[in-house]
Formats: sequence, structure tokens, C-alpha cells
Amino acid sequence: MRTAPLQRLKAAIITSMVLGLTACASPVSRDAITVKLEGLKTNPHSVSVATQGGTETSAMTGTHLSDQELKAAIEASIAKSELFQSVVQGKDGDYLLTVTVTRMDRPMFGLDLMVEMEAGWVLSKVSDKSVVMRKVVKSSFTATFSDAFAAVTRLRLAVEGVTRKNIEEGLKAVSEASL
Repeated sequence: MRTAPLQRLKAAIITSMVLGLTACASPVSRDAITVKLEGLKTNPHSVSVATQGGTETSAMTGTHLSDQELKAAIEASIAKSELFQSVVQGKDGDYLLTVTVTRMDRPMFGLDLMVEMEAGWVLSKVSDKSVVMRKVVKSSFTATFSDAFAAVTRLRLAVEGVTRKNIEEGLKAVSEASL
């Protein structure tokens, strides 16, 4: 007779532990994915940034990268790195940088969570719509159990890390383009 209540108690404890470990997903931090690169070629032009292919974070799907956060982080990274004279909104810049996330592979579970990202970076001149630079940037980042106990936190750290690396490589490619 005492077995049923004891089994229910064990089930409740296990459920609480699982819920505690999976907790709610949190979106990436813009500050965590913004980079400042030294030694990039400074361009005396303005640039606007457009992003696509991102996905909003939700409790059901976990941490993702939204277009808005990616755009804001790229704009802030360009400004901090002084890659262009100015970053403008809309399509009023001398150049348009379009970044399209084509793949974001995220694990479902594990102690070490490796996220892989692929994004197409295209820099075009607004006046004649000519493509100045086109590059596919692939990056990966692993967040380990020592980085964070909770899997949702490790996943967010891995998404932030892979995004930061992708932005670094993308901006280096833009810097090397002949404008």
C-alpha cells in the first residue's frame, strides 16, 4: 500500500529535476555576440545591414538566433571595429551587407553542446547593385558542462559562441573586399 505514494513521490521528484534542468530557453544576448576586431581596413563609406534566416527563441524549440539580434550585433560590431564610416538604417547606405543564416544545427541534449552555423555574407554597392563580396561563412562552437550546469544555458552559450565566430569571420571577409 505504501508503494504507490512512494512511487508518486519519486516521479514528482524526477519530474521536478528534469524541469529544473531543462528550464525555459533564453534568447541570445546582443552583447555576447557583438565583437570588436582590431586591424580591419576602414572604409570611408556608409553601410546598411539586412539579415534573414533567423528564428525566434521559444520555450518549445529552445534558444535560437533572431534576425533582429543578429542585425543589431553586426551593426554594433561594424561600429566598434570601425569597418565603415557609418552604419545607416534602411537601404540608404553606400553599401548593403546582407547576411542570411542558411543552417544552424543545434543538439537536442548532451553534456557538451556543439552548434554549427552557416551564413551567406553578401556585400553589394547600392548605386548599381553590383556584388562586391560574397562568402559562405561556416563556424562551430562547443559549450561544455563546465561552462554551465543547465543544458538550456549551455545551448544559449553555444549559439552565442557560434554566432560571434561567424560575425568575426564575416567582417574579416568584408574588410578584405575591394571597395
